[in-house]
Amino acid sequence: MNVGGGSKKKSQRNKKDSQLVVGINKQERDAFIAICDEMDTSASREVRRFIREFLKQHPPDSD
Repeated sequence: MNVGGGSKKKSQRNKKDSQLVVGINKQERDAFIAICDEMDTSASREVRRFIREFLKQHPPDSD
């Protein structure tokens, strides 16, 4: 019985094992977080979504 609700493979694939620190002015940060709250999402989730979409549009070189 899987009490966690998800498979182990899925959790390993989506593991967040790194951080990105971004410098941004306080007004932009506060406005972004407020909009995310209104949309019932998180700033982190939206930044991750942006990065994934960006990488789809601009695939990294596979050297």
